[in-house]
Amino acid sequence: MSGFSSAFERLGAALAAVVLQQQETLAEFLPREDWSADLTARTYASGGVSVRVSLLGSYAARERTWLWGWANPQFGDDHPAVGPTMVIRRLGERLGIPEFTTPEVDLSWYEGPAGHGGELIAMAAGGVLGGGGYIGAGYDGGSAYLHVDDAQAPPAPWDPVPVPRLLMNAVSLFPHEPRLTLARLLSHHRIPYREADGRIELRLPGGGTARAHFDGLGRFVDWEAELSPAAL
Repeated sequence: MSGFSSAFERLGAALAAVVLQQQETLAEFLPREDWSADLTARTYASGGVSVRVSLLGSYAARERTWLWGWANPQFGDDHPAVGPTMVIRRLGERLGIPEFTTPEVDLSWYEGPAGHGGELIAMAAGGVLGGGGYIGAGYDGGSAYLHVDDAQAPPAPWDPVPVPRLLMNAVSLFPHEPRLTLARLLSHHRIPYREADGRIELRLPGGGTARAHFDGLGRFVDWEAELSPAAL
């Protein structure tokens, strides 16, 4: 593999802004201090807060590979922390996403804006599962990625103010379909919108309107918003 598949890129574009917003919400809820994890018990604890987690996979820094939890001989698909994530592999089989079905994914080619290609696989996988977000838990030689599957982790609320920033950050990671990225974020929050020539228009809850503008190549170029006090 010398690049992500088109199916993975499209899924990532659809989920990226939703995931980034949820990650910000998780960061406010879960302290990033000294941590401990018991994957058999499916627990992760940090700063006095303990949450239920599942194991997505791990990224090996030296080899620059992603290893799914179900392919790791220490775990396997029947491990308590892995079983809840198997929906990702089934989705990959159904939609033809090799990144979700290949046991160990070679990411040595990746030179993009993320810290490493494994971060993007964790983003897409976490987006498929929804829930509270994902955690990168560093260890000597790499990072394990855990999905937060716990009702006490709050969902990201709708907020129109950071939308352009979220969209720009998401598109920097998954750049191929910015309109899809925004449309999926709006749909996630059940915000009505309509697509017109070169733009997406939406009426904001509580009052106000916004427009996202795209150029002839579909790239996001501008955001206009008129927010009423109730929408802020």
